[in-house]
Amino acid sequence: MPERPLKPPVEPMEAKAVTKIPESDGWIYEPKWDGFRCIAFRDGDSMALQSKAGQPLERYFPEIVEALKALRAKRFVLDGELAIDAGGRLDFDALLQRIHPAASRVNKLSVETPAAYFVFDLLADDRDDAAYKLPLEERRERLEDFAQAQFTENPTIALSPATRDISKAREWLEGGMAWFDGVIAKKADAPYRFGERDAVVKIKRLYTADCVVGGFRLSPNGKSIASLLLGLYDDAGLLHLVGFVGSMSAVERERAGALLRPIVEAPGFTGAQPGGQSRWGSRDTEWHPVAPRVVVEVRFDHVTKRRFRHGARFVRWRPDKAPRQCTMEQLLRPRSLG
Repeated sequence: MPERPLKPPVEPMEAKAVTKIPESDGWIYEPKWDGFRCIAFRDGDSMALQSKAGQPLERYFPEIVEALKALRAKRFVLDGELAIDAGGRLDFDALLQRIHPAASRVNKLSVETPAAYFVFDLLADDRDDAAYKLPLEERRERLEDFAQAQFTENPTIALSPATRDISKAREWLEGGMAWFDGVIAKKADAPYRFGERDAVVKIKRLYTADCVVGGFRLSPNGKSIASLLLGLYDDAGLLHLVGFVGSMSAVERERAGALLRPIVEAPGFTGAQPGGQSRWGSRDTEWHPVAPRVVVEVRFDHVTKRRFRHGARFVRWRPDKAPRQCTMEQLLRPRSLG
């Protein structure tokens, strides 16, 4: 447990991924934001923002520092999420652009695409340096009082919703609010457990897309296919790399080899291509292009810059789907899984 008073860096309480919202008594539900985790520390005129990884964030989000310093409270530690509104949806790409070495660039973006800070926990305040030791239900009551007294005249800082109503949690998960990409469930009687996952679970909203296989990578021994490189067509008919899938069973890897090895053919992708060495015919080729004939359905959670933010998961082969039907439109209006 951290020593008092709390000072950065600390390990945020984390969440374990599960597939269903827990429905038993004793849970408090919160929406899952698509942003940057941020713990905010204030001690008088001293202000610090810490990322999930323990890195300082204040130089990248000067508007958040200014907004927190404008609060009347002079001492607090808050846990929350930084996010940027892009016309009714959160823009993770805009957040990534903030992590820039040039202060002039950061300052410009802080005006053009200002961030907001959605607070979901209170770890310390003027009343208690160790509020984190209290059960969540008590911390939430304190946070709501704090927010009512501090946030009402500050639109940059907001209280993140919370509920014990399972129907509201399902609404968040099913897409009732475009800003949310899932649900967080926390044990109401648990203290804040730094760096631990045993009191919090997360349930992500998942999507599927049909993608063209534009290439593959081999395992280190060269005997089996390690991953499929996935592509989607744009309006101009160019096939762009959008991600990869490596989560396949041994049977599916064998089938992938049978389908793809006979159709190895350049260029594979005609738009954005995989990074690294990829020159057709070179002995150092790290990936193998194939003719755009094979379609797979994959599962994903987030899209960043027209690519899957994380590795996708294999769902099934789609021999019934024409490759040209696999378009970027799926990333703009993805279909929910289930």
